[in-house]
Amino acid sequence: MKLKAALLLLCISAFAATPCVAESYTNAYDAIARFTKVLEEVHRSYVDTNEAGYDSLIRHAMTGMLQDLDPYSQFMTKDSYEDMKDDTEGHFSGVGLVVSMEDGLLTVISPMEDTPAFRAGILSGDIIIEIDGKETREMNLSEAVRKMRGAAGTGIVLKTIRPPAHEAKSLTLTREEIAVASVKDAKLLDDGIGYIRITQFNEPTAENLHAALKTLLGQNMRALILDLRGNPGGLLASAAGVSELFLPRGDLIVFTKGRSADKQTFKSSGTAHYTDFPMAILVNGGSASAAEIVSGALQDHHRAILIGEKTFGKGSVQSVLPLEDGAAIKLTTAKYYTPSERVIHGKGIAPDILSPMTPETLYKLRIRQTQKNGGTNELKNIEAEVVDTQLEKALGVLQGVLLFQKQK
Repeated sequence: MKLKAALLLLCISAFAATPCVAESYTNAYDAIARFTKVLEEVHRSYVDTNEAGYDSLIRHAMTGMLQDLDPYSQFMTKDSYEDMKDDTEGHFSGVGLVVSMEDGLLTVISPMEDTPAFRAGILSGDIIIEIDGKETREMNLSEAVRKMRGAAGTGIVLKTIRPPAHEAKSLTLTREEIAVASVKDAKLLDDGIGYIRITQFNEPTAENLHAALKTLLGQNMRALILDLRGNPGGLLASAAGVSELFLPRGDLIVFTKGRSADKQTFKSSGTAHYTDFPMAILVNGGSASAAEIVSGALQDHHRAILIGEKTFGKGSVQSVLPLEDGAAIKLTTAKYYTPSERVIHGKGIAPDILSPMTPETLYKLRIRQTQKNGGTNELKNIEAEVVDTQLEKALGVLQGVLLFQKQK
């Protein structure tokens, strides 16, 4: 239906002087015939001949067709497809933002730590209204992401607003090579409770997490806090690899439902399974996609207690189909469901224990941790009274579980 609407809109807007009657297409051939008629008319009559070549028109048509379906389906040029593959490997050049189109607004899911966007104070939920003076409402998601990418050392100006005040702020940033360390801050806290933070899910995440777990267990770790706050997601295979570290072989991690009658299921496999210590997972509104898959799976199997705030709610499956010329299309083909058949997309994962925290507070805590790790020197005067109440809540819960186990 959306394809028909898109073609009809193209027909109306391309040549208003030419009669264009809405039709109900009964088969693909009729629809393609009408599209071809529109294409030829635009190619013959459009005022700017540089934009009216067949290659250009077909590219625009594919871009519009896919972006009108949902914010995540898109046509990718050869360059943008290469950029996407760089993302999955954990390195690229840009400002360090993960964004989405929400109700037509370019919205920040999460800034990546110790990147230009992070140091500039951009937070989850911020809305980017301009990129280098061009309004983002005129862009699709792929175009906006591409404009924020660029060679390291080049400048970019972003204008943002932050709900609910909606005060506009102009930020001048310098692009950098972004190398994402997905597993960070592995350490022991009080009472032998371990802490590990995953910033996103890329190819080496499960392997790096496995190594961090072995190190902490060698230091007599008795329980674990897994921090997924501000984690915008990443690869499905990485989410499955992380989940199966904590679930017995054969446990369902996630399944998908699409137009096909067949469900695609992902179950715990492999050889390393850490199932014998208590766990808590920290989540918030910046936890999305793969982070929600892990959270939902471990919550459904009663393997971990979720603490924090409801997650973002990005749980749709994008299949990537490479094309002959090096371009590709990314198409939403299914939605993710947790083992108990909860849909993630548009719903999010609700924590077991609600513990609110403002994005500003979490940002200050991240800056302070980055400074301890020898990173940025920005915001040196972080208030001493800024406390990670969500982490303290998780510590208290796990200390209670450990005490109960000892008494039993």
